[in-house]
Amino acid sequence: MHVAISGWFWDRPTTGSGQYTSQLIKSLDRLGADLRISLVIPEEILDRHRQDTDGREEASLPGSCTVHPVPGSGSNLGKLRFEQLAFPRACDRLGVDVAHVPYWAAPLCSPVPIVVTVHDLIPLLLRRYRGGMLERLYTALVSATTQDASRVLTDSKASRQDILTHLRLVPERVHAVPLAAADSYGPDPCPDENKVRTRYGLPERYVLYLGGFDVRKNLATVLGTYRWVGPALGESCSLVIAGKLPERDTAFTPDPRRLMREEGVDEGLVHFSGFVKETDKPALYRGAVAFIFPSLYEGFGLPPLEALACGTPVVASNTTSLPEVVGDAGVLLSPFDAEGMAGVLIQLATDEGFHLEMSRRALDQAARFSWHRTARATLRAYHEALS
Repeated sequence: MHVAISGWFWDRPTTGSGQYTSQLIKSLDRLGADLRISLVIPEEILDRHRQDTDGREEASLPGSCTVHPVPGSGSNLGKLRFEQLAFPRACDRLGVDVAHVPYWAAPLCSPVPIVVTVHDLIPLLLRRYRGGMLERLYTALVSATTQDASRVLTDSKASRQDILTHLRLVPERVHAVPLAAADSYGPDPCPDENKVRTRYGLPERYVLYLGGFDVRKNLATVLGTYRWVGPALGESCSLVIAGKLPERDTAFTPDPRRLMREEGVDEGLVHFSGFVKETDKPALYRGAVAFIFPSLYEGFGLPPLEALACGTPVVASNTTSLPEVVGDAGVLLSPFDAEGMAGVLIQLATDEGFHLEMSRRALDQAARFSWHRTARATLRAYHEALS
């Protein structure tokens, strides 16, 4: 079988769609199936990516995958032209059997059956994420194109239900195919673990938040927990907020430093690490006493799973897909229950037996997810689309 995969996000490995595309291609190759993959990428994006990586990532692609550049730029209009014109034309020219768009942007017309991965319906369901008129028109377009896809994949049962409810697709065409953490996320420390801690100025013991700063991530609750954790533990267990802070303090990307002041949290208890390299993230998870993630909406929630894979207990919200990801390996509460989450964080920091049990559960839960299973289910969807 010959499959074309859209490579629009290939040069953005820090995004969920970029990680998904990269991990999926590598995992499909490992299946050993009779499968050829053509990765179709706009020329401008491919050239920029080659310069940024010195061609290393392209050279590391598995043997079953070849890269096919097509005319196109990285602008918003270029993105639309690539998705609706250049990608389907490339599928026709290459003579592929099935085309896979690994994010919500199937073409209206395709010469071959389309499989599309709709990670979530955030632009449709969350008012603050709908954008202006052009963004809303784009959401309407991709909602319409999804109707003609042969198979629709999504990351969780919660997202599948959203798709069935709001896009009104035939249930047999929509499959929940969970993601997984990369192999680099595990409980065993790497040789330069201490260097990573020093690089980011990490305290000896800390609770970690990592996962973005847009409004649905609910940083107010993350910081609000330290109104109770702080007086109980002092500086013996600080809060680490990891990632590049928002450039501007807006309603969509509230600055956590402002939220910290508004929540009345002692500034000495919070450490902002700044930007964290992808290769350093496992060490940050492994060094944490606990990981906190009170997000209001997640199509899947990869950061909690990465924490679990490192053996780090998770305290998260009980909304959307997070109960599927975390299971009984963490403590799930209302995303606005800062006091309740604080109580769990204090127990994890002070009760060694409780921490060991939750760490054991974390590893067991993470083992239920693997890119091998994701690739196998995706290959099955290709065969179903073709038939």
